[in-house]
Amino acid sequence: DNLIIEKLSGHTYLHTSYLNTNDFGRVECNGMIAVNGNEAIIFDTPADNAGSEELIMFVNEKLNSRINAVIPTHFHNDCVGGLEIFQDINIPVYASVKTIQLLQKNNNNNNKEYPIPMNGFEDSLAFNVGDKTVYAQYFGEGHTTDNIIGYFPEDKAIFGGCLIKEIDASKGYLGDANVNAWSETVEKIRQKYPEVEIVIPGHGSTGGKELLDYTIMLFG
Repeated sequence: DNLIIEKLSGHTYLHTSYLNTNDFGRVECNGMIAVNGNEAIIFDTPADNAGSEELIMFVNEKLNSRINAVIPTHFHNDCVGGLEIFQDINIPVYASVKTIQLLQKNNNNNNKEYPIPMNGFEDSLAFNVGDKTVYAQYFGEGHTTDNIIGYFPEDKAIFGGCLIKEIDASKGYLGDANVNAWSETVEKIRQKYPEVEIVIPGHGSTGGKELLDYTIMLFG
């Protein structure tokens, strides 16, 4: 199966796809769908185009919703691997300016070309989903220099991407990380959203605030 979709609460869904890596084997990669009033916002694409096609079909047909935007949370391929399909059908792609710069740089250095998101933002951006709002926000460096999170106040849900670790996870891939800043960045998220109830890590099992605490401790 390319893609698993799970409802976490009233308006928040988890999408999980699989990426074959050299160092970590077959890795499950998470993303978030925020849905309200027949509209949806997606954080991170599935790992490949086939997964993205499945996800778009699920949102359009099963959730009867239109996708307003897709937002990769950093430049690694577990967030942008299926970006092409979204751009092909003119779904707007938004990313932080840092992510766009890193994708451009990587495309120049690699054989694999990832589409570059068309719309950039500096530190945060608010998206309408029906009559609710979803936020994409940058809090600082950690897993990468560009990692952002998604927040959906309606369900008190954070999509932490690879900045946030599941309970008992190892530190994972640190090739582009700032391990010194990591805890402090997550601490800022915890202080900004004390009311959070759902926390989705980039890989592995979702939980609550304890994922923020675990990540702070892991890199503390």
